[in-house]
Amino acid sequence: MAMHQKRLYILDHHDYLMPYLRRINTLGVCIYASRTLLFLKADGTLKPVVIELSLPSDGEGDTELSRVFLPATHGTEGHLWQLAKAHVSVNDSGYHQLISHWLFTHAAVEPFIIATRRQLSAMHPIHKLLEPHFKDTMQINTLARSILLNAGGILERTMYPGKYAVEMSSAIYGDWRFTEQSLPNDLLKRGMASSSNEPGGLTLHIEDYPYAVDGLEVWHAIDGWVRSYCAHFYHSDKEVDGDAELQAWWHDVRTVGHGDRQGDQACWLALDTVDHLAQTLSTLIWIASALHAAVNFGQYAYAGFPPNRPTRCRRFVPLPGSPEMTQLEADPEKFFLEMVPDRFTATLGLALIEVLSNHTSDEVYLGQRATSTWTDDGQLLRLLDRFREDLRRVERRGEERNKDPRLKNRRGPAKVPYTLLFPDVAGQEKGLTGKGIPNSVSI
Repeated sequence: MAMHQKRLYILDHHDYLMPYLRRINTLGVCIYASRTLLFLKADGTLKPVVIELSLPSDGEGDTELSRVFLPATHGTEGHLWQLAKAHVSVNDSGYHQLISHWLFTHAAVEPFIIATRRQLSAMHPIHKLLEPHFKDTMQINTLARSILLNAGGILERTMYPGKYAVEMSSAIYGDWRFTEQSLPNDLLKRGMASSSNEPGGLTLHIEDYPYAVDGLEVWHAIDGWVRSYCAHFYHSDKEVDGDAELQAWWHDVRTVGHGDRQGDQACWLALDTVDHLAQTLSTLIWIASALHAAVNFGQYAYAGFPPNRPTRCRRFVPLPGSPEMTQLEADPEKFFLEMVPDRFTATLGLALIEVLSNHTSDEVYLGQRATSTWTDDGQLLRLLDRFREDLRRVERRGEERNKDPRLKNRRGPAKVPYTLLFPDVAGQEKGLTGKGIPNSVSI
């Protein structure tokens, strides 16, 4: 019944992680592959109702050892439930930083930047459209590879995958599809929405889902701007198909930059119509701007208290009758602190997310241009002004939703308002603000 009513959801950190667990757990950490079932309550919030923690069996082969934990608030069962939730959080924090943040934004955008520099002249209209969305990305990715993702770097020292982090992200990239990165398609793929005849073409299964609600408004603003821009320069599908520079750019992206994904026909649209061009560019701009803002700039606010968002574990959940269970029952707080990262590791991870969550002093936000000389076309400037006004409306509506006490997910138990997709068209936000959508993946 709950499944048919779209009220049962799963947070799945099992299948992609299980092949690596034996090797990861030789690195001095204690990691499970987890699955968590969550129930959508009448007030619109999600409640975890069961957690499964799995390990490979001691023998060879694919057999697993799994334990199931149910919600509890008192006694030993309550302590076990807290430990199980911490292990799930470890899975989630690693996936967030390595996959949702690095792979799906930083790494995914880089081949588009290189192809643009190779194939599109600076005067090409698509080059001019995309230029602000590439600001500083190559520099920050180079820096990330030298101090974060390198062997023995900060990610290996703070996140549970350790030296298998990049290998695991490469395996996950094998299922990445560019066509699924637009917000509407992402929500459909994850089962968070259904296609409908409503405005926007989607019905959200969780109405109070701040990322989706605010994000869809930002998406439609981006898509409207991109479609009007493309229509200004391309008056027929034939013009798109016949643009030699544009086709060379798309070929470079698919067969060179993202060459490992060229064999998957569902990964890419054919760039042969104005509609396909607009879909492609809207998706790219979404990834570089709003998606990155959503996964990056709230890290300190949501994960800045390390016990609430541990990045690795040093102990497994104790088994009944074991000496470890005796230790847990004698002093549950001490056991928990001995399970989560030590002080140095937690401090190093905290310093990283504080830096990542800061807006730079020269940030250029969605709807802005670094210079007014990018075009002297009056119609384009009017279209850009309309885009900016659309973004201002998005922010005003988000502010109103945050004031609505019925929307409990807008603030959460910690009463932190959801502002990550407030565009800040005025560009006033600098530093650690938790809001503002920069044009590009710049940190």
